[in-house]
Amino acid sequence: MTVRFWAVLVLILTLAVGLAFWRPPVADTEGAADPVVVFAAASLKTALDAITADFSAQTGQRVVVSYAGSGALARQILQGAPADIFFSAAPEWMDVVDAAGHLVAGTRLDLLGNALVLVSHAPATPQEIGKEFDLKARLAGGKLAMALTEAVPAGQYGKAALQSVSLWDEVAADVAEADNVRAALALVALGEAPLGIVYATDARAEPRVHVAGWFAGESHKAIRYPVALLRRDGLAEQSDAARALFAALRAPAARAIFAAQGFTEVAP
Repeated sequence: MTVRFWAVLVLILTLAVGLAFWRPPVADTEGAADPVVVFAAASLKTALDAITADFSAQTGQRVVVSYAGSGALARQILQGAPADIFFSAAPEWMDVVDAAGHLVAGTRLDLLGNALVLVSHAPATPQEIGKEFDLKARLAGGKLAMALTEAVPAGQYGKAALQSVSLWDEVAADVAEADNVRAALALVALGEAPLGIVYATDARAEPRVHVAGWFAGESHKAIRYPVALLRRDGLAEQSDAARALFAALRAPAARAIFAAQGFTEVAP
């Protein structure tokens, strides 16, 4: 054995012993502010990540965002999951939470709008999707990725749009349903499905997909994103931090981020 070998071996053993006894420093959390918890539709992720990161950087306030389908989030709220803000992709799920008495009175508002598009894994020339659009042939034996058509707004809008142009019945058996719209988007981005129906903002956020078509606005209900403060059990009113973030979501900086992602503003 060479001197160099033994020197390296001693160094490795020394580092191993050091790591065995090392423990990460424990942060002093006494008095630390609780995080603001946001339940948000998955389609908001790209924009909302940027907005909450900026809010945290400016205020030092930690924000935790849970993304999922609006229906799943609404059911969690009804079951008592602690959250401060609910940002839904459809008014119907906000209605359910409101009817159960979980909203802070006077805070609910429709903040954003969106559009529905057909995306493809392969490059495509976009065209309006009507009755003459041969969606079945475009699938070529593959799957049409969609969010859950009975529970997630993007899936519900997508099913309604296909029904309005008489295409649903011929492709229903080919639909691959995902838990949320971003999961459906991922199926197309990864090439697991040749086509998918998502929001226009999702298509913009994922460079591996291409817009193959769009649906006329009258083919489905107007896409609206309501947001509201949630009541917390045992609290007389929401925290100042939650109210500050709620205000930040409507501020010019946030509106610019939403617009850059393709969201539209809803007229008051």
